[in-house]
Amino acid sequence: MYRAFLIKYGEIGVKGKNRYLFEDALVKQIEHSLKRVEGEFKVSKESGRIYVNVTSESYDYDDTIKALTSVFGIIGVCPMVQVEDHGFDELAKETIAYMDRAYPDKKLTFKVEARRARKEYPLNSQEINVLMGEKVLMAFEEQGMRVDVHHPDVLLCVEIRNKINIYSQELKGRGGMPVGTNGKAMLLLSGGIDSPVAGFLAAKRGITVEAVYFNSPPYTSERAKQKVVDLAKEISRYCGPVKLHIVNFTEIQLHLYDKVPQDELTIIMKRYFYRVAETIARKEGCIGLVTGESVGQVSSQTLQSLAVINEVATMPVIRPLVCFDKQEIIDISIDIGTYETSILPYEDCCTIFVAKHPVTKPSSEKIAKHEARVAESIVPLLEEALANVEVVVAE
Repeated sequence: MYRAFLIKYGEIGVKGKNRYLFEDALVKQIEHSLKRVEGEFKVSKESGRIYVNVTSESYDYDDTIKALTSVFGIIGVCPMVQVEDHGFDELAKETIAYMDRAYPDKKLTFKVEARRARKEYPLNSQEINVLMGEKVLMAFEEQGMRVDVHHPDVLLCVEIRNKINIYSQELKGRGGMPVGTNGKAMLLLSGGIDSPVAGFLAAKRGITVEAVYFNSPPYTSERAKQKVVDLAKEISRYCGPVKLHIVNFTEIQLHLYDKVPQDELTIIMKRYFYRVAETIARKEGCIGLVTGESVGQVSSQTLQSLAVINEVATMPVIRPLVCFDKQEIIDISIDIGTYETSILPYEDCCTIFVAKHPVTKPSSEKIAKHEARVAESIVPLLEEALANVEVVVAE
């Protein structure tokens, strides 16, 4: 029945003279998302409207809706019938046919809401509301259909534009901003629940996401690495292609394990995560880091610990989950489809090299003093790790 979709956006509508840039970015993201769907599509803009039209003989409706409602920047997707203007009587016939197909059970209430973008159309919006309401009511009154202008079951929309759009459903989108409209950042992606959700939420604000994963073979398995690649693929449904940088961190971690106090190991290790991630981020043109840290969730995420870890960062660190509790994060991970992969029992480097009794209120002075012991000896290990970064594009 549906071979056209009206795309509704939210925040983009208040962007003033720059709105076309956000619309263009949204069109690009829609086109990318639809590449995964069976069928061929044309995405177009028309004075405040974005349309998706099916151009192939057949297509997968459900997958199309899933793809469109996953694109950040879209607040609603309206499956619609789009017709040429052949006069009001023909439009009434098309509208009645639409209602007949869309609602087999006619025991419902409806209201017509017309919008006339083409001012030369002979009827104004209110006249269309009244006359179309009468036509539809006459067609289905005996089957139980009624008019309710205050609380209708169905809001029947008729838009008079270059073509005429007829629709009555709005499927909720993810909202946010189109990916690519707010710069690029490097996500510290582990195999846990939190970091994929953080990447998802950063992308929702228009940030292009790349990712870095710290691998520790043979202490972490090939399956642990593949788990992270799979997580990157899953968030790419929302973020677009994710360039994943895989860093072999084993020698660095072993060196720290031998040289720094055990209670400070996690804090110092994370400071080196930040340093390495920033080095890669600058090379890739990123202007920030994204992490899945949440205040108080573990010992290295107390406010004092985060403050000490953050000291080594020279670019903004975005923490979308900083005030979320664990269940809220889990709920989002289930919603976006990363949870089942995140809970697979393949450990990451943080889990394996975790201290038994980590400090929860680290001292900046002590951490800096103990880092100074390894400052010179760790340099060649860092250089080696950065020279042999593996890159995987997940999409």
